[in-house]
Amino acid sequence: MNLPALPIHKYTYREYQYFPNDGMRHEIIGGDHYMNPAPSTKHQTASRRLQFQLYRQIEETGLGLVFDAPTDVELAKHDIVQPDLIVVMNDRRAIVTPSRIIGVPNLLVEILSPSNPAHDRVLKFEMYQRTAVPEYWIVDPDEETLEQWILENGSYRVLTKSSDKIDCFSIPGISVTLGSIWNF
Repeated sequence: MNLPALPIHKYTYREYQYFPNDGMRHEIIGGDHYMNPAPSTKHQTASRRLQFQLYRQIEETGLGLVFDAPTDVELAKHDIVQPDLIVVMNDRRAIVTPSRIIGVPNLLVEILSPSNPAHDRVLKFEMYQRTAVPEYWIVDPDEETLEQWILENGSYRVLTKSSDKIDCFSIPGISVTLGSIWNF
């Protein structure tokens, strides 16, 4: 006798908004729930310094908005994440709502944590590619590098892996100097 397969529940924003505010980072990828511990001070320092450079060039000049975690980004019904940094230029500003970002931002940045680099390098990489995020940066504060991935024909290709200066591909005229990010 064959028993019918039990339906697999895929989480959406409806359930996500009821996850506990417990200091952990909760995300939904492909409808599955993931939790990560709060980031380290080194992680947060790199994030803040990178955000400051982006903020000065984007927000202070009126080109768009720069958000930091925890900000919910609903890329698809079953994909809700909290990237470390999010850039939404004015041409996509309509995706910013009072509660979260609903849609694909211009740039997403993840800063690796030693406890779980595969989360950003594999799981989120594949999701960002699948949901057509045009540019994705993976920052490694331990190695002092930034990998810049750009979407071409539905697949990411690495544009640069640098420890010096990065020119934003999807946002002309925006660049970051990485040397000032690494000094802890």
